[in-house]
Order: sequence, then structure tokens, then C-alpha cells
Amino acid sequence: MDLRIFTEPQQGASYDDQLRVALAAESAGYDAFFRSDHFQAMGAASGEPGPTDAWLTLAALARETTSIRLGTLVSSATFRLPGLLAVAVAQVDQMSTGRVEFGLGTGWFEAEHAAYGVPFPPLGERFDRFEEQLEIITGLWGTLPGDRFSYSGKHYSLLDSPALPKPVQQPRPPVIIGGHGRKRTPQLAARFGAEINVGFSPPEVVAELFALADAACTEIGRDPATLVRSTAQTIAVGRTDAEVAARAQTIGRDPVDMLTNGLGGTPAQVVDRLGQWREQTGITRIYLQLLDIGDIDQIELIAAEVAPQLA
Repeated sequence: MDLRIFTEPQQGASYDDQLRVALAAESAGYDAFFRSDHFQAMGAASGEPGPTDAWLTLAALARETTSIRLGTLVSSATFRLPGLLAVAVAQVDQMSTGRVEFGLGTGWFEAEHAAYGVPFPPLGERFDRFEEQLEIITGLWGTLPGDRFSYSGKHYSLLDSPALPKPVQQPRPPVIIGGHGRKRTPQLAARFGAEINVGFSPPEVVAELFALADAACTEIGRDPATLVRSTAQTIAVGRTDAEVAARAQTIGRDPVDMLTNGLGGTPAQVVDRLGQWREQTGITRIYLQLLDIGDIDQIELIAAEVAPQLA
């Protein structure tokens, strides 16, 4: 099972904070460092020192790391025009020598759109824009050298684009489709995704959405086994019950609740929990949501005492 570190910098993290975590995760042998793509803190957090742009951050990390994969879970289709987003992600893929993964979703946090002047259309339109963005971005990346790419949709139009730059990874960086939609999310994952991610839900919900994605793959003639299945869960892992409780309380979570609704517990308890997840859902990858971005010890603990038992 792949273990990936997933951070929420909008809750309060500088670039240097994120670099420290990415380097620690790389040194400890994690598969990837991912971050959210948000511009405003949620809940009671102040968000200070303020948000950092996801793709600017990943571009810098691409030059300061050497082996760990980098990506977003997930970027919002409301934030950027698709043609320019294709350029940015391809450039970061070049800067990392082919280590980028591209997560995209509809966007959901209305307050941050209002705070930064970003239009927030109704859900149906957001899904329409999401689909068009996937068509455009993968179309640009898939255009052969020397050819041109044009597109005419309801929300976006491109005319004679040179479709440059090209990403290092071919045919394209892995596309991660994230969300909880029961119809269009599985369909888009089947059409465009290397991976479907269903985060912060109980196993039965995750398994149900994976089954819908399997059906969508079969419907278009794709082998469902080619779609990576992943989830994201908040972590509070400690060597002792007292350490687990302290970590849970630091991030504002109930220690008892974390045993069933998240990944809380000792390394042995977490290994058992992940085994149950694998049996119930078929996941092969999990994003470990590290809310206390200064807790490097937890990153190292999981790498030393959980990861070897999942190999």
C-alpha cells in the first residue's frame, strides 16, 4: 500500500513549513507529498501567515526534492483557466523531472471564492466546467508535437493552440479525480483518471463509490483494474495511548473518535485498521492528512513502524 503525506497549508503554513515536511517525507521513504489547493482556512484556524498557491509551492518543491512525487488533492476547477493550468502543471512536471500528479475536482468551499473574488457557479455548472477542463488539459498534453489543438465547449474555447509545453510524463501526468458524486465523478474517473480518490468517508461509502467507478469503466470498455483506488484520512498516531490522545487533541479531534473515523491509534492499531480498509474497499493508496504540519516525529514514526508492515 502506498503511503502519501497530505497537508492542508491553508490552515496555517509557510512555504518553509511545507518544504520541511516534504523533505522529511522524502527522507522517510514516503511515496509522495501532496497538498490541498485552498485559499482560506476552515474552522477556527486563523490561517496565518496566509495561503500559499498550490502550484507555485509545488514548483519550488520540485527543485528542492529529488525523488518524492508531488501533487494536489485536489485543485479546484473554479480557480484557473484550463489552458493556463495545463501549462503550469506541465512546467512543474518538467521542473521535477516527471514527478507530478494532477488532482482536479469541482471545487466546493464557497467562502474562499467569496473572500478572493472567484466566481462560484451552481454545482451543475461546476461539474460542466470540471469536465471541459479535463477534456482541454488532457487534450493539450496529448497533442502531437507540431500539431495544434482547438476546442469549442459551452464554457471554454481554444483556437489553434500549439499545446506547449509538454509534460515529461507521457502520455500525461497521472490524473486524480476526487470527490463524492455518485454519477459524474465515477464517469469522469473512468474517462480521464489514473486514480479515483474518495476521502474522509467510512469504508462502506468508499467501497460503494469505487463500485460505481468500476461500472463506469466497464461501460466504456476500460479494465477497472487500471484505475488506482485511494482514500484520505486524518492521522493521530502515537507510540502510546497518551501520545495518541495528545496528537488528536492538538488537531481538535476526539481521541476515541479517531480510532474509527480516521487513522488514530498506536502503530499496531493503525496497521490493523489499514488492513481492514484494504479488505473492505480494495484501496492500494492512502493519503495521510497531517493537520499539525510541525509534527515531523509523527511522519517518521509511521514510516518506521507502520509502513514496513504494509509492504
